[in-house]
Amino acid sequence: MAEITAAMVKELRERTGAGMMDCKKALMETNGDMEKAVDFLREKGLAAAAKKAGRIAAEGVVDAYIHGGGRIGVLVEVNCETDFVAKTDEFRLFVRDIAMQVAAARPEYVRREDVPEHVIAREKEVLAAQAANEGKPEKVIEKIVQGRLDKFFKEVCLLEQPFIKNPDITVQELLNEKIAKIGENIVIRRFTRYELGEGLAKRQDDFAEQVAAMTRS
Repeated sequence: MAEITAAMVKELRERTGAGMMDCKKALMETNGDMEKAVDFLREKGLAAAAKKAGRIAAEGVVDAYIHGGGRIGVLVEVNCETDFVAKTDEFRLFVRDIAMQVAAARPEYVRREDVPEHVIAREKEVLAAQAANEGKPEKVIEKIVQGRLDKFFKEVCLLEQPFIKNPDITVQELLNEKIAKIGENIVIRRFTRYELGEGLAKRQDDFAEQVAAMTRS
């Protein structure tokens, strides 16, 4: 496997406009071959999606998804460029898939840029302490923390999660495919997930005390 350098990722990104993580993956998949990596991104529709990313997406829909007989509810807003696309079955099915993803996978943020700095700092502290407690050498702890932090982002950031209907791709890759197919910029703007009883103290009945009370009466 050829070494994938930051300079290679930067060059591929400048040539295609695709995201940094997508460029890195393309280079890894093609063993560092720049031309093949360009083709890889084009075939996946990632280069085309990146070129549309700067376009204004102010239309779209807000969709609601209820799961488990009313135990889980999701509201999600997904934007596109035109009202025409917002009304198509293709777009609305995509929005529904995103709502189902939120219900099933419990993301907390849309993208890693949305994660507050204080949350990242706290996570780094915890991960560093874990590595130290595992007896890892001081000189490699920072690298270990970064690797585990990437795993944390993949768990809490919607766009980095494996897509529930096809775990071989991420939600970001699904989004890029839809942008390339529909021909408009699409933005997953925000979501809210509700779960029945979440955050409430659960009642815990003392069965033994109930029996004792019954015998005293």
